[in-house]
Amino acid sequence: MQPIEGFLIESNDGVIFDVKGLAHPPGKIIAFPRFIPDQKGFRTRKGVKYIKVYGFSERFAFLESAIPNYVVHDPVFDEKLCEVPLENVKKVYSPIEGLRRLRREGESGKLDGLERAALQCLTLLREKANVPWDSLGVSGSVLVGLHTLASDIDPVVYGVENCRKVHLALKKMLEEGNTPFKPYNLEDLRKLFAFRSKDTFMNFEDFVKVESRKVFQGKFMDRDYFIRFVKDYSEVGEKYGDVHYRNCGHARIEAVVVDDSEAIFTPCTYKIEKVRIVEGPELQPIREIASFRGRFCEQARRGETVVAQGKIEHVADQRSGQEYFRLLLGNKPTDYMILKH
Repeated sequence: MQPIEGFLIESNDGVIFDVKGLAHPPGKIIAFPRFIPDQKGFRTRKGVKYIKVYGFSERFAFLESAIPNYVVHDPVFDEKLCEVPLENVKKVYSPIEGLRRLRREGESGKLDGLERAALQCLTLLREKANVPWDSLGVSGSVLVGLHTLASDIDPVVYGVENCRKVHLALKKMLEEGNTPFKPYNLEDLRKLFAFRSKDTFMNFEDFVKVESRKVFQGKFMDRDYFIRFVKDYSEVGEKYGDVHYRNCGHARIEAVVVDDSEAIFTPCTYKIEKVRIVEGPELQPIREIASFRGRFCEQARRGETVVAQGKIEHVADQRSGQEYFRLLLGNKPTDYMILKH
């Protein structure tokens, strides 16, 4: 399977990257550094210490000082990205393979507490949703053996039908309340807000409104979980270069969500109508709000009016000749999408 969202890769210089999205340039993978070898780190694997980096600014600061040749201006996405050449990739970490390892080692009792919890979490999701094992995976620090006792569980589900089944099963479990899955309470949301607000500016009241009803995040046996729902590579239909994007500046808009059927996926998309540009270039038609960041999944529902701020992109589909604009969220801390008061 080609490395897509949820996969991690390790470069020849020992840096571990998160793979982003589903369309990658020939001979390269769009990915951002996540774990960096550093003597000051407290995560250790095979005698090497690592630190974990979070925000985009932190990641780019590392790249520009340590491996500036990975930073490119991508002509298709019209964006500064980190692209790792395939010849510099030492190892690919597949979430599906990661879960297979947990299942194997679970049988022989080799798992630590977090790995055991991750396996239990995915076993329960599979059972309740009735999906095949090979549609499920484990990502994040568990996948690369760099987790701590306090790390999150990061399941991944692949394939549209499997994603919808797991999402529905999870929603039922959260509503029933008699399973190890629990929604975030107010105190949990305060902690999440403190962490997220470093990288996405929003007030607490707006944050609680959208985050409190999300299904893909919460607690499993008192551990944080964050599930990514990802289409299979074969279901995307868009290859690198099929669609060209052009940066048209930043804007704040108000709009009504008319289709939220792609809201659970990473990347996520919301079809919008009745768009009013509050601030920024007067460009129309703006047909959708999109994001490559998991935190913007399940942000709004059909029929709701949203206020969103982000980058306006001109979208030109080379296959159909269709052209329109979209608002892309997640590149700057000032990007947001909230429900209109």
